[in-house]
Amino acid sequence: MARRVALKLSGESFADSAVGYGIDTKVVQNLAVEIAGVHAEGHEIAMVVGGGNIFRGLSSAAAGMDRANADYMGMLATVINALALRDALESAGVPTRVQTAITISQVAEPYIRLRAIRHLEKGRAVVFAGGTGNPYFTTDTTVALRAAEIGADAVLKGTRVDGVFDDDPEKNPAATLIPELTYMDVLEKGLRVMDNTAITMCMDNDLPIRVFNITVPGNVARAIRGESIGTLIR
Repeated sequence: MARRVALKLSGESFADSAVGYGIDTKVVQNLAVEIAGVHAEGHEIAMVVGGGNIFRGLSSAAAGMDRANADYMGMLATVINALALRDALESAGVPTRVQTAITISQVAEPYIRLRAIRHLEKGRAVVFAGGTGNPYFTTDTTVALRAAEIGADAVLKGTRVDGVFDDDPEKNPAATLIPELTYMDVLEKGLRVMDNTAITMCMDNDLPIRVFNITVPGNVARAIRGESIGTLIR
């Protein structure tokens, strides 16, 4: 059964692994080829991209920069990643549109909900950039918001680990994967899956969240198909 999904891609997933920032075109191309394969099955795929591989607003604000200004710079970074992803997807045979919450008409469409839905219905992938268009909101909140707006079946969040664990698996090898959680589990336990605004928005709109390891080949396709990988939050 074809699904409409909202896939969250962090900026770090685009980064050159050797230096930890920038855009590794090979990584983006591999990701695009995997998305193209599952797109050909008829699934409707919307994506929200982060910008942390280029500029991270929150950390810059912590270093003394005005928070709103830093967040706007982070939004511009997401546009760069979105254009790179669109180019790779088009090269892989997937017609793709970039929509931004901040107006950059020379390179992308403005975000218009009904137009985004129409693109998906016509078999195009859509990449959402520019966050929500407002400072103080994360791209996690953006994917929850856009998923609700376009009527997605699920939110898919790619991470560097296999899902949600009872401890940080990158620091504690004995950490145990939690296969399923409720929204309230995440909120009450303070689990660092997505920010609380995003979790609450998904809860209010009955949007399941699948957290999975995006670095494992084939996992993006499995998540889009709705297979049981990683952690399901519902």
